[in-house]
Amino acid sequence: MMSFDQDLYRRLVREALGRLGVDRLVLSIHDPSFPSLPEDETGRGSPYGGGGQAFVRFVAGLGFDGLQLGPQGQTSRVNKSPYDGTLFSKNVLSIALRPLTGGGGPWPEILPEETLAEIVAERPRGGSPDAAYAYAYDAQWRALRQAYVGFALEYEHLPELVGAIGGFCEREAGWLERDALYWALAAEYGHDDWLRWGTDADDLERRLFAPRAGEEQRAAELREEIARHQAGEMGFYCFCQFVVHEQHRELQALARSLGVQLFGDLQIGFSHQDLWGYQGLFLDGYRMGAPPSRTNPEGQPWGYPVFDPRLYVAGPEGRLGPVLDFLTRRIDKMLAEFDGVRIDHPHGLVDPWVYRSDLATGGAESLRAVQAGARLFSSPALADHPALAALAIARPDQLNPAPGTPRYADDWVVALEPEQVRRYGTLLDLIVERSRARGRGSEAILCEVLSTWPYPLRRVMETHGLGRFCVTQKARLDDPADVYRSENARPADWIMVGNHDTRSIWQLIESWQGGGGLAARAAYLAERLEPEVARRSAFAAELASDPLRLAEALFADALASPARQVSVFFTDLLGLRETYNQPGVVDEANWSLRVPSDYERFYRAQLASRRALNVPGALALALRSRAGAAGEAGAMRELATALEQMAGAMVRPEG
Repeated sequence: MMSFDQDLYRRLVREALGRLGVDRLVLSIHDPSFPSLPEDETGRGSPYGGGGQAFVRFVAGLGFDGLQLGPQGQTSRVNKSPYDGTLFSKNVLSIALRPLTGGGGPWPEILPEETLAEIVAERPRGGSPDAAYAYAYDAQWRALRQAYVGFALEYEHLPELVGAIGGFCEREAGWLERDALYWALAAEYGHDDWLRWGTDADDLERRLFAPRAGEEQRAAELREEIARHQAGEMGFYCFCQFVVHEQHRELQALARSLGVQLFGDLQIGFSHQDLWGYQGLFLDGYRMGAPPSRTNPEGQPWGYPVFDPRLYVAGPEGRLGPVLDFLTRRIDKMLAEFDGVRIDHPHGLVDPWVYRSDLATGGAESLRAVQAGARLFSSPALADHPALAALAIARPDQLNPAPGTPRYADDWVVALEPEQVRRYGTLLDLIVERSRARGRGSEAILCEVLSTWPYPLRRVMETHGLGRFCVTQKARLDDPADVYRSENARPADWIMVGNHDTRSIWQLIESWQGGGGLAARAAYLAERLEPEVARRSAFAAELASDPLRLAEALFADALASPARQVSVFFTDLLGLRETYNQPGVVDEANWSLRVPSDYERFYRAQLASRRALNVPGALALALRSRAGAAGEAGAMRELATALEQMAGAMVRPEG
């Protein structure tokens, strides 16, 4: 795509990032957003197909050395949110079908080429994103079932593949058996809502892995009976999971060969399926949500289950209890599949905001319930939550004495002793410990802390040197202490202009331009990026009169900040105006936005109109902003000049 030496380009980018003190430059994108090759386009993206792999190479060629994926769990037909997907099973909608037609990898032709061609030809074009998702969901499962039949017909001739599948099923039996049983029961009952399985008189199938006292033997026998009667369905489910895990392993190998690290996403929520499989781990009477905050002033009643703290450890000697055992298995699996892990809402691991489930009856009632909630471990004496007192870690004398302090305030708790911090950190400490056991340490852990950072969570994160997220498009320019201002970022933080829950910066700049906020943003960026005070007014005027130049300055501001990790969301890189997800609302467009199939041509066109992130251009601007305070100012300016030349080459026509 670029008419200059790629090796030289990447060396210069790495040198620039090093001089700026940036350890990682990461692109953030979820599985469904990857592009597909035209002949493989089923209506949903995947990082595992030919189009997805080509995009990974494209991203590496731009100088990114990290790829942040979203949660990869199986989503349901009626809910495509990745944050409601399964925790262990991967989403089979990400399986690239082309290799199963004999088109690559270890597979023979077990899926007819005609089947894939029909799916591609019949996929809906335009119209509802929900309809497109439903089509892709149904078509993918039909194709995989056909592939499974083809595999069964070739079974005797594929000893190595059969052995590999058997080994996978044996190694992963701890989670795979539960998920396969769920699939089999859903097939038997004709729907996947386990609350409707069985009868009121005998509902053991609803709690197959959480039997009541005295039912353990009968539950074990029932599991064996289902496995015998539904061997075909369970075998099909295991086959699909082997395929998607094998394709993920191939992606890992590709990323490693390109010098790109893969980061996974440890979601805080549970799928409906996992709630069935692990219901014995949860606290009765409460659900997890988000309290009122700057991001969502009304709060969000997520409805997620909450781990029962009494099940963290077992026995007086402090052995791993059921919750810690579960979390160990979950994080170990993720660390085997990724180089690092983003923790979605770490508050939920340290001191979750909980609300009474009996009051959350839906709609406005659920909203009122979450607004009247409390912190699980920081509520030692609340009249409306007496059950939480026995679970409290903070004491009444450690709460903020100021009258009217909201329970959700970051300073609701104002003091903790080291032993209390250790207790708050039980789950997060385990994750860091498992990362260190693999030789990675806390630097492989990303904590999605946004507008709220309660004191207990801050203390726990500080024990491991973990940083928070700084989303600079949200910065309050009238508040010098605002957490989203780039100058307030710390080296351990992750900084980004936007993420999957914000508007594209290209759309946002238009709103600033129309709403009169452009001049203030330009003045702020001039102060950040122009080291000579005498030139700042002129630079601010330049940015205010040229919104596209201001966009480049926003990225340069992130690169020049104290944070050593910089993340870019794919919409901001490519110049897409659409929003990937509007948090807190149900919208059929959520989780649907794709990278264009002709992304290289599209990106180049956007660069030519200066409506996409020009990586060397932003790096050059960041370098010049820092050169005045650097000991090697001449070398930094020389490097900036070389990058500016490459930035110009990126927008010139080929040939």
